[in-house]
Amino acid sequence: MKSRDDKLALIFMRERAGLSRYLSSRAGSTEDGEDLAQEAWIRFSRNGAAALKAPVPYLRRIVRNLAIDHSRASTRRRLTSLEIEDLLALPDEKPGPEQALNARSELLRLTEILAELPERRRAILIAARVEEKPHREIAEAHGVSTRTVELEIRAAIEYCSRRLSEIGPATDKNRR
Repeated sequence: MKSRDDKLALIFMRERAGLSRYLSSRAGSTEDGEDLAQEAWIRFSRNGAAALKAPVPYLRRIVRNLAIDHSRASTRRRLTSLEIEDLLALPDEKPGPEQALNARSELLRLTEILAELPERRRAILIAARVEEKPHREIAEAHGVSTRTVELEIRAAIEYCSRRLSEIGPATDKNRR
């Protein structure tokens, strides 16, 4: 009487050609199909006791699962070296240290300029532009018309713009 491994090997060899064709067609190449067929043999022979109960359906289930796994893996393909180089060549849009320092300096200057505004004008500008409150709500809070809110915002923006242009762009000599 043949051993269990011999029986499994005989069954596998009898089915191998059809399995290889199936796997090659699903994998897209003969080489990948052969690799998958070898993997099928490894899995089939490892689970001998379960395989001997219904060997051909068990083997075909292994092959079908391998084909599905291979298909899933190929959809998550790896990038080629050329694609990686292209991605690495993309410019970094994050500001550099100098740009970040200039932005912080300009923000500090703007904060100082805002402090120069009359209290109501500053409060209205902050409510409208920073807190994004509706003009109607700001007008009610300050006891003025919406037209007055619009005029105060315009005057505040013009004042801040003028003062920023007087000071000039953020540079090393303008930093404190």
